[in-house]
Amino acid sequence: MREFIVEADGGSRGNPGPAGYGSVVIDAATGETLAERAEYIGVATNNVAEYRGLVAGLRAARELDPSARVRVRMDSKLVVEQMSGRWKIKHPDMKPLAAEAARVLPPGQVAYEWIPREQNKHADRLANEAMDAGRRGEQWDAGASRAALDARTAAATPVPEPSGPPGDAAAGAARAREALTRTRRDAGAAPRPADAPQPADAGSADAVASDVRAVGAVGAVAGVGDVAASGAPAADAPTVGWGAAPDLGAPATFVLLRHGETPLTPQKRFSGSGGSDPSLSDVGREQAGRVAAALARRGTVQHVLASPLARTRETAGVVAARLGLEVTVDDGLIETHFGAWEGLTFGEVRERYPDDLNAWLADPEAEPTGGGESFAATAVRIAAARDRLAAAYAGRTVLLVTHVTPIKTFVRLALGAPPASLFRMELSAASLSAVAYFADGNASVRLFNDTSHLR
Repeated sequence: MREFIVEADGGSRGNPGPAGYGSVVIDAATGETLAERAEYIGVATNNVAEYRGLVAGLRAARELDPSARVRVRMDSKLVVEQMSGRWKIKHPDMKPLAAEAARVLPPGQVAYEWIPREQNKHADRLANEAMDAGRRGEQWDAGASRAALDARTAAATPVPEPSGPPGDAAAGAARAREALTRTRRDAGAAPRPADAPQPADAGSADAVASDVRAVGAVGAVAGVGDVAASGAPAADAPTVGWGAAPDLGAPATFVLLRHGETPLTPQKRFSGSGGSDPSLSDVGREQAGRVAAALARRGTVQHVLASPLARTRETAGVVAARLGLEVTVDDGLIETHFGAWEGLTFGEVRERYPDDLNAWLADPEAEPTGGGESFAATAVRIAAARDRLAAAYAGRTVLLVTHVTPIKTFVRLALGAPPASLFRMELSAASLSAVAYFADGNASVRLFNDTSHLR
């Protein structure tokens, strides 16, 4: 019995926005490309485009040999898990597409496998060719396609092994500098201190937020540099300088959203994972609605994850409903446990536990009074969550709805900054930050403490 490999992908430049899919059928025994399919499908979401690519690939395989076994390889965790029966299909747009895919071939003939985006370049390039054709008012032309050639060229180019886990600022930096220096040569080219620490999940001053909004909030979250949600490069990407650096593929991008205000936030009280678990206040719910509207306008968010605490789940639910996505709860995103300090202001802690507080401010290994979680322990937990999620969502843009300490820790680790830097970052309720993680292990902070959507 013959065996085919179907690789499929889809993308949307806007999510929803102009969308297209690509599929390739490969002979499993010889590696020969047997069929290519691609189509511009108009305005749709990433997930719809991915499912359309799957259906087209399965149909192409059936046309070649309806009795062949088919191994589907996709970088969409959603599609692979739903078609494998491990995840429920709840979104109304996905159900008919999944049913259509299931009808193309008998279920016993088809198996599904998730692969990193780096291993799905052929289908990805077909999808981008289809979207490029749609932008010109045309449909994809198989005779003009360079997807197979581009994919072979990319496969032949060795990707350097990372020297550290994803997100470590030092990992891959030397290689990136070397590549940039070489490119420029070939082309002929030549913390602000705080008066007092901000307790985690405490309130913040809008004046501080204005200092960091100059980083380009809309562009950073919406496009994450020059890479769109589909992984496609910007149309006018330069051919020298940064644009000529090694193609590491689209990064895993974490858009980090601090939850909206709770009744404790304006009082600047410690509110971690060991306290009363307050829900959002009326102000917090309004903030959640505003950030949801802003993210819907910008597009690109493909998945929503949240800490298990009530305030993050509530914020995430408002945003996800606006984006047409589901919320996945991830325990790794939970706030630090502040022990006996839960519910107290910084001044109250200073008055009651001065020695413990001084130790905590001076040493990341120190725990809050009563056996809370140290910043060092939090960093280990967040680094593990970062590595796991960066691998699971490679090439994707994921909204992580979490808390002050986790967000600051994501940023600190990406910058390679010392633990004391946590006390020199101001993070407002319902603010947005963003960090991108690349295949070479390097990280790029794209945005920090943007609150422009709240004004």
